Amino acid sequence: MAGRYAPRPTRATVRGGHVAVPAARPAATAPVAAAAPAAPAGAASAGLAAPAAAAPRTRTWTPPWPLDLGLVLGPLRRGPADPTFRTAPDGSVWRATRTPEGPGTLRVAARGGTVGAEAWGAGAEWLLDRLPALLGAEDDPSAFTPRHRLLAVTERRRPGLRLTRTGLVMESLIPSILEQKVTTTEAYRAWRLLVRKFGEPAPGPDDRLYVMPEPRAWAMVPSWEWHRAGVDAKRSDTVMRAVRVARRLEEAAAMEPEAARRRLELIPGIGPWTSAETVQRSNGAPDAVTTGDYHLPSIVGHALAGRREADDAEMLELLAPYAGQRHRAARLILLSGRIPPRHGPRFTPGNIAAL
Repeated sequence: MAGRYAPRPTRATVRGGHVAVPAARPAATAPVAAAAPAAPAGAASAGLAAPAAAAPRTRTWTPPWPLDLGLVLGPLRRGPADPTFRTAPDGSVWRATRTPEGPGTLRVAARGGTVGAEAWGAGAEWLLDRLPALLGAEDDPSAFTPRHRLLAVTERRRPGLRLTRTGLVMESLIPSILEQKVTTTEAYRAWRLLVRKFGEPAPGPDDRLYVMPEPRAWAMVPSWEWHRAGVDAKRSDTVMRAVRVARRLEEAAAMEPEAARRRLELIPGIGPWTSAETVQRSNGAPDAVTTGDYHLPSIVGHALAGRREADDAEMLELLAPYAGQRHRAARLILLSGRIPPRHGPRFTPGNIAAL
Protein backbone atom coordinates (compact mmCIF):
# COMPACT_ATOMS: atom_id res chain seq x y z
CA MET A 1 0.00 0.00 0.00
CA ALA A 2 2.73 2.44 0.97
CA GLY A 3 4.27 2.74 -2.48
CA ARG A 4 0.96 2.85 -4.29
CA TYR A 5 -0.50 5.86 -2.52
CA ALA A 6 2.07 8.47 -3.41
CA PRO A 7 0.68 9.55 -6.81
CA ARG A 8 2.56 11.96 -8.97
CA PRO A 9 0.65 15.27 -8.80
CA THR A 10 -0.86 16.46 -12.07
CA ARG A 11 -1.50 20.04 -10.82
CA ALA A 12 -5.00 19.70 -12.25
CA THR A 13 -6.98 21.27 -9.42
CA VAL A 14 -10.42 22.70 -10.03
CA ARG A 15 -13.06 24.48 -7.98
CA GLY A 16 -16.71 24.97 -8.71
CA GLY A 17 -20.23 24.91 -7.38
CA HIS A 18 -22.68 22.80 -9.36
CA VAL A 19 -23.05 19.76 -11.56
CA ALA A 20 -23.43 20.58 -15.23
CA VAL A 21 -25.80 18.29 -17.13
CA PRO A 22 -23.98 17.00 -20.21
CA ALA A 23 -25.49 18.37 -23.38
CA ALA A 24 -25.61 16.49 -26.65
CA ARG A 25 -23.19 17.83 -29.23
CA PRO A 26 -24.79 19.28 -32.39
CA ALA A 27 -25.01 16.64 -35.07
CA ALA A 28 -23.74 19.04 -37.72
CA THR A 29 -20.48 19.70 -35.94
CA ALA A 30 -19.71 16.68 -33.78
CA PRO A 31 -21.75 13.55 -34.48
CA VAL A 32 -21.53 10.80 -31.89
CA ALA A 33 -20.26 7.75 -33.67
CA ALA A 34 -20.99 4.21 -32.64
CA ALA A 35 -18.23 2.55 -30.72
CA ALA A 36 -15.83 0.50 -32.81
CA PRO A 37 -15.98 -3.24 -32.19
CA ALA A 38 -13.52 -4.46 -29.60
CA ALA A 39 -10.56 -6.53 -30.67
CA PRO A 40 -10.63 -10.13 -29.46
CA ALA A 41 -8.78 -11.12 -26.32
CA GLY A 42 -5.16 -11.82 -27.08
CA ALA A 43 -5.11 -9.28 -29.93
CA ALA A 44 -2.02 -7.68 -28.47
CA SER A 45 -0.02 -10.88 -28.71
CA ALA A 46 -1.25 -11.47 -32.24
CA GLY A 47 0.11 -8.11 -33.36
CA LEU A 48 -3.30 -6.65 -34.27
CA ALA A 49 -3.58 -2.89 -34.40
CA ALA A 50 -6.00 -1.01 -32.19
CA PRO A 51 -9.37 -0.25 -33.80
CA ALA A 52 -9.71 3.14 -35.44
CA ALA A 53 -10.87 5.77 -32.97
CA ALA A 54 -14.49 6.82 -33.37
CA ALA A 55 -15.73 10.23 -32.28
CA PRO A 56 -15.73 10.29 -28.47
CA ARG A 57 -18.75 10.69 -26.28
CA THR A 58 -18.30 13.64 -23.95
CA ARG A 59 -19.39 15.02 -20.61
CA THR A 60 -18.60 18.10 -18.56
CA TRP A 61 -18.99 18.25 -14.80
CA THR A 62 -18.28 20.97 -12.25
CA PRO A 63 -17.40 19.58 -8.80
CA PRO A 64 -18.52 21.60 -5.77
CA TRP A 65 -15.14 21.17 -4.08
CA PRO A 66 -11.43 21.45 -4.92
CA LEU A 67 -10.40 18.45 -7.01
CA ASP A 68 -6.91 17.07 -7.54
CA LEU A 69 -6.96 14.44 -10.28
CA GLY A 70 -3.59 13.03 -9.25
CA LEU A 71 -4.65 12.42 -5.67
CA VAL A 72 -8.04 10.97 -6.55
CA LEU A 73 -7.09 8.72 -9.46
CA GLY A 74 -3.50 7.95 -8.47
CA PRO A 75 -4.39 4.74 -6.56
CA LEU A 76 -5.71 3.22 -9.81
CA ARG A 77 -2.27 3.35 -11.39
CA ARG A 78 -0.21 0.17 -11.05
CA GLY A 79 3.28 1.47 -11.59
CA PRO A 80 4.78 4.05 -13.97
CA ALA A 81 4.34 1.80 -17.03
CA ASP A 82 0.80 0.60 -16.29
CA PRO A 83 -0.73 -0.18 -19.72
CA THR A 84 -4.23 0.69 -18.46
CA PHE A 85 -3.41 4.14 -17.07
CA ARG A 86 -1.50 7.16 -18.30
CA THR A 87 -1.02 10.75 -17.18
CA ALA A 88 -0.42 13.12 -20.11
CA PRO A 89 1.94 16.12 -19.99
CA ASP A 90 -1.09 18.46 -20.03
CA GLY A 91 -2.31 16.97 -16.73
CA SER A 92 -5.11 14.90 -18.21
CA VAL A 93 -5.59 11.32 -17.07
CA TRP A 94 -6.25 8.44 -19.47
CA ARG A 95 -7.74 5.20 -18.18
CA ALA A 96 -8.66 2.01 -20.03
CA THR A 97 -10.90 -0.54 -18.36
CA ARG A 98 -13.45 -3.28 -18.89
CA THR A 99 -16.95 -2.18 -17.90
CA PRO A 100 -20.15 -4.28 -17.73
CA GLU A 101 -20.94 -2.87 -21.19
CA GLY A 102 -17.55 -3.74 -22.66
CA PRO A 103 -14.11 -2.13 -23.06
CA GLY A 104 -13.86 1.60 -22.63
CA THR A 105 -11.28 4.38 -22.53
CA LEU A 106 -11.77 7.53 -20.48
CA ARG A 107 -9.82 10.79 -20.70
CA VAL A 108 -10.37 13.26 -17.87
CA ALA A 109 -9.02 16.83 -17.82
CA ALA A 110 -9.60 19.69 -15.39
CA ARG A 111 -9.76 23.20 -16.80
CA GLY A 112 -10.99 26.46 -15.27
CA GLY A 113 -13.22 24.97 -12.61
CA THR A 114 -14.75 22.32 -14.88
CA VAL A 115 -13.92 18.69 -15.53
CA GLY A 116 -14.16 17.62 -19.15
CA ALA A 117 -14.31 13.94 -20.03
CA GLU A 118 -14.15 12.02 -23.29
CA ALA A 119 -14.84 8.31 -23.63
CA TRP A 120 -14.51 5.74 -26.38
CA GLY A 121 -15.68 2.18 -26.87
CA ALA A 122 -18.65 0.07 -25.84
CA GLY A 123 -18.19 1.14 -22.21
CA ALA A 124 -18.12 4.88 -22.97
CA GLU A 125 -21.59 5.72 -21.67
CA TRP A 126 -21.05 3.60 -18.55
CA LEU A 127 -17.83 5.45 -17.78
CA LEU A 128 -19.34 8.89 -18.32
CA ASP A 129 -22.40 8.10 -16.21
CA ARG A 130 -20.13 7.22 -13.31
CA LEU A 131 -17.64 10.06 -13.74
CA PRO A 132 -18.67 11.93 -10.54
CA ALA A 133 -18.33 8.78 -8.39
CA LEU A 134 -14.93 8.08 -9.97
CA LEU A 135 -13.81 11.57 -8.96
CA GLY A 136 -15.08 11.27 -5.38
CA ALA A 137 -18.63 12.61 -5.47
CA GLU A 138 -19.81 9.78 -3.20
CA ASP A 139 -17.02 10.39 -0.68
CA ASP A 140 -17.62 12.49 2.43
CA PRO A 141 -14.42 14.02 3.82
CA SER A 142 -16.47 15.99 6.37
CA ALA A 143 -16.90 12.72 8.31
CA PHE A 144 -13.18 12.83 9.11
CA THR A 145 -12.02 14.70 12.20
CA PRO A 146 -8.23 14.91 12.57
CA ARG A 147 -7.02 14.15 16.08
CA HIS A 148 -3.31 14.51 15.37
CA ARG A 149 -1.64 17.71 14.25
CA LEU A 150 0.12 15.89 11.41
CA LEU A 151 -3.20 14.79 9.90
CA ALA A 152 -4.81 18.19 10.40
CA VAL A 153 -1.96 19.91 8.57
CA THR A 154 -1.91 17.35 5.77
CA GLU A 155 -5.67 17.54 5.28
CA ARG A 156 -5.46 21.32 5.04
CA ARG A 157 -2.65 21.11 2.50
CA ARG A 158 -4.45 18.48 0.40
CA PRO A 159 -7.99 19.85 -0.03
CA GLY A 160 -8.36 18.02 -3.34
CA LEU A 161 -8.15 14.54 -1.78
CA ARG A 162 -11.25 12.43 -2.39
CA LEU A 163 -11.61 8.65 -2.36
CA THR A 164 -12.40 7.26 -5.78
CA ARG A 165 -15.13 4.71 -6.40
CA THR A 166 -14.75 2.83 -9.67
CA GLY A 167 -17.71 0.45 -9.30
CA LEU A 168 -15.50 -2.28 -10.78
CA VAL A 169 -14.08 -5.13 -8.72
CA MET A 170 -11.99 -7.35 -10.98
CA GLU A 171 -9.82 -4.53 -12.32
CA SER A 172 -8.63 -3.88 -8.74
CA LEU A 173 -8.79 -7.43 -7.42
CA ILE A 174 -6.50 -9.09 -9.97
CA PRO A 175 -3.56 -6.65 -9.62
CA SER A 176 -4.01 -6.78 -5.84
CA ILE A 177 -3.64 -10.56 -5.98
CA LEU A 178 -0.49 -10.13 -8.06
CA GLU A 179 0.88 -7.84 -5.34
CA GLN A 180 0.57 -10.44 -2.58
CA LYS A 181 3.85 -11.18 -0.77
CA VAL A 182 6.10 -9.60 -3.44
CA THR A 183 7.64 -6.19 -4.07
CA THR A 184 5.64 -3.64 -6.00
CA THR A 185 8.28 -3.77 -8.74
CA GLU A 186 7.63 -7.49 -9.28
CA ALA A 187 3.86 -7.04 -9.17
CA TYR A 188 3.86 -4.09 -11.57
CA ARG A 189 6.00 -6.03 -14.02
CA ALA A 190 3.64 -9.03 -13.93
CA TRP A 191 0.56 -6.83 -14.45
CA ARG A 192 2.24 -5.01 -17.35
CA LEU A 193 3.34 -8.17 -19.15
CA LEU A 194 0.08 -10.06 -18.73
CA VAL A 195 -2.19 -7.16 -19.72
CA ARG A 196 -0.18 -6.36 -22.83
CA LYS A 197 0.00 -9.97 -23.93
CA PHE A 198 -3.52 -11.19 -23.15
CA GLY A 199 -5.51 -7.95 -23.04
CA GLU A 200 -6.64 -5.96 -26.05
CA PRO A 201 -5.81 -2.53 -27.46
CA ALA A 202 -8.00 0.08 -25.80
CA PRO A 203 -10.60 1.89 -27.91
CA GLY A 204 -9.78 5.48 -28.71
CA PRO A 205 -6.85 7.41 -30.12
CA ASP A 206 -4.15 6.37 -27.62
CA ASP A 207 -2.51 3.23 -28.99
CA ARG A 208 -0.37 2.84 -25.85
CA LEU A 209 -3.31 1.82 -23.67
CA TYR A 210 -4.64 -1.70 -23.20
CA VAL A 211 -7.79 -3.10 -21.63
CA MET A 212 -7.16 -5.94 -19.20
CA PRO A 213 -8.25 -9.44 -20.30
CA GLU A 214 -11.82 -10.54 -19.79
CA PRO A 215 -12.36 -13.35 -17.22
CA ARG A 216 -12.32 -16.11 -19.85
CA ALA A 217 -9.02 -14.81 -21.25
CA TRP A 218 -7.46 -14.79 -17.76
CA ALA A 219 -8.59 -18.38 -17.31
CA MET A 220 -6.85 -19.36 -20.58
CA VAL A 221 -3.42 -17.95 -19.64
CA PRO A 222 -0.99 -20.91 -19.80
CA SER A 223 0.98 -21.84 -16.72
CA TRP A 224 4.30 -21.02 -18.39
CA GLU A 225 3.12 -17.45 -19.13
CA TRP A 226 2.38 -16.91 -15.44
CA HIS A 227 5.88 -18.24 -14.75
CA ARG A 228 7.48 -15.90 -17.31
CA ALA A 229 5.68 -12.98 -15.69
CA GLY A 230 7.13 -13.96 -12.31
CA VAL A 231 3.80 -15.06 -10.80
CA ASP A 232 3.98 -18.15 -8.60
CA ALA A 233 1.35 -20.88 -8.63
CA LYS A 234 -0.32 -19.69 -5.43
CA ARG A 235 -1.16 -16.28 -6.88
CA SER A 236 -2.07 -17.53 -10.35
CA ASP A 237 -4.36 -20.16 -8.83
CA THR A 238 -6.08 -17.44 -6.80
CA VAL A 239 -6.66 -15.39 -9.95
CA MET A 240 -8.08 -18.49 -11.67
CA ARG A 241 -10.50 -19.13 -8.80
CA ALA A 242 -11.59 -15.49 -8.82
CA VAL A 243 -12.27 -15.20 -12.56
CA ARG A 244 -14.46 -18.32 -12.48
CA VAL A 245 -16.93 -16.39 -10.31
CA ALA A 246 -16.17 -12.92 -11.70
CA ARG A 247 -19.81 -12.00 -12.13
CA ARG A 248 -20.61 -12.70 -8.49
CA LEU A 249 -17.54 -10.81 -7.34
CA GLU A 250 -18.45 -7.78 -9.46
CA GLU A 251 -21.73 -7.59 -7.54
CA ALA A 252 -19.67 -6.64 -4.48
CA ALA A 253 -19.15 -3.15 -5.92
CA ALA A 254 -22.76 -2.31 -5.01
CA MET A 255 -22.49 -3.69 -1.47
CA GLU A 256 -21.48 -2.06 1.78
CA PRO A 257 -17.68 -2.34 2.08
CA GLU A 258 -17.69 -4.91 4.89
CA ALA A 259 -20.16 -7.13 3.05
CA ALA A 260 -18.10 -6.74 -0.11
CA ARG A 261 -14.96 -7.81 1.73
CA ARG A 262 -16.69 -10.88 3.15
CA ARG A 263 -17.75 -11.94 -0.33
CA LEU A 264 -14.25 -11.50 -1.74
CA GLU A 265 -12.70 -13.44 1.14
CA LEU A 266 -14.85 -16.46 0.34
CA ILE A 267 -12.32 -17.15 -2.44
CA PRO A 268 -9.35 -19.18 -1.13
CA GLY A 269 -6.23 -17.04 -1.44
CA ILE A 270 -8.04 -13.73 -0.90
CA GLY A 271 -7.56 -12.46 2.63
CA PRO A 272 -7.96 -9.16 4.52
CA TRP A 273 -5.03 -7.45 2.77
CA THR A 274 -6.33 -8.18 -0.74
CA SER A 275 -9.97 -7.43 0.04
CA ALA A 276 -9.07 -4.09 1.63
CA GLU A 277 -6.88 -3.06 -1.31
CA THR A 278 -9.76 -3.91 -3.66
CA VAL A 279 -12.71 -2.23 -1.93
CA GLN A 280 -10.68 0.91 -1.28
CA ARG A 281 -10.89 1.44 -5.05
CA SER A 282 -14.05 -0.38 -6.17
CA ASN A 283 -16.28 0.80 -3.30
CA GLY A 284 -14.51 3.95 -2.15
CA ALA A 285 -14.31 2.46 1.36
CA PRO A 286 -12.98 5.07 3.82
CA ASP A 287 -12.51 2.59 6.68
CA ALA A 288 -10.90 -0.31 4.79
CA VAL A 289 -7.48 -0.01 6.37
CA THR A 290 -4.89 -2.40 4.94
CA THR A 291 -3.62 -4.96 7.43
CA GLY A 292 -0.86 -7.43 6.66
CA ASP A 293 1.13 -4.81 4.75
CA TYR A 294 4.92 -4.97 5.00
CA HIS A 295 5.46 -1.20 5.39
CA LEU A 296 2.22 0.44 6.54
CA PRO A 297 2.31 -0.44 10.29
CA SER A 298 5.80 1.03 10.70
CA ILE A 299 4.82 4.16 8.75
CA VAL A 300 1.69 4.73 10.85
CA GLY A 301 3.54 3.89 14.08
CA HIS A 302 6.38 6.27 13.22
CA ALA A 303 4.05 9.11 12.21
CA LEU A 304 1.65 8.93 15.15
CA ALA A 305 3.75 7.55 17.99
CA GLY A 306 7.41 7.59 16.93
CA ARG A 307 7.42 3.78 16.84
CA ARG A 308 8.72 2.38 13.57
CA GLU A 309 8.57 -1.17 15.01
CA ALA A 310 4.77 -1.07 15.21
CA ASP A 311 2.84 -4.13 14.04
CA ASP A 312 -0.72 -4.47 12.78
CA ALA A 313 -2.19 -4.55 16.29
CA GLU A 314 -0.46 -1.34 17.31
CA MET A 315 -1.36 0.32 14.00
CA LEU A 316 -5.04 -0.48 14.53
CA GLU A 317 -4.83 0.84 18.09
CA LEU A 318 -3.32 4.12 16.86
CA LEU A 319 -5.99 4.44 14.16
CA ALA A 320 -8.85 3.59 16.55
CA PRO A 321 -9.81 7.29 17.02
CA TYR A 322 -10.51 7.36 13.27
CA ALA A 323 -12.95 4.44 13.24
CA GLY A 324 -15.00 4.69 10.08
CA GLN A 325 -12.25 6.73 8.38
CA ARG A 326 -9.11 4.67 9.00
CA HIS A 327 -8.19 4.29 5.35
CA ARG A 328 -8.43 8.06 4.85
CA ALA A 329 -6.24 8.59 7.91
CA ALA A 330 -3.65 6.16 6.53
CA ARG A 331 -3.65 7.94 3.16
CA LEU A 332 -3.12 11.31 4.83
CA ILE A 333 -0.20 9.87 6.79
CA LEU A 334 1.36 8.61 3.57
CA LEU A 335 0.80 11.96 1.89
CA SER A 336 2.38 13.78 4.83
CA GLY A 337 5.81 12.44 3.94
CA ARG A 338 6.45 11.39 7.55
CA ILE A 339 8.14 8.14 6.57
CA PRO A 340 10.66 6.36 8.84
CA PRO A 341 14.26 6.48 7.55
CA ARG A 342 15.66 3.33 5.99
CA HIS A 343 18.32 1.46 7.95
CA GLY A 344 19.16 -1.23 5.42
CA PRO A 345 19.29 -2.10 1.73
CA ARG A 346 16.14 -2.45 -0.32
CA PHE A 347 14.68 -5.91 -0.63
CA THR A 348 15.99 -7.61 -3.76
CA PRO A 349 13.13 -8.76 -6.00
CA GLY A 350 13.07 -12.40 -6.97
CA ASN A 351 12.83 -13.75 -10.50
CA ILE A 352 11.15 -17.12 -10.76
CA ALA A 353 11.09 -16.80 -14.56
CA ALA A 354 14.79 -17.63 -14.55
CA LEU A 355 14.22 -20.92 -12.73
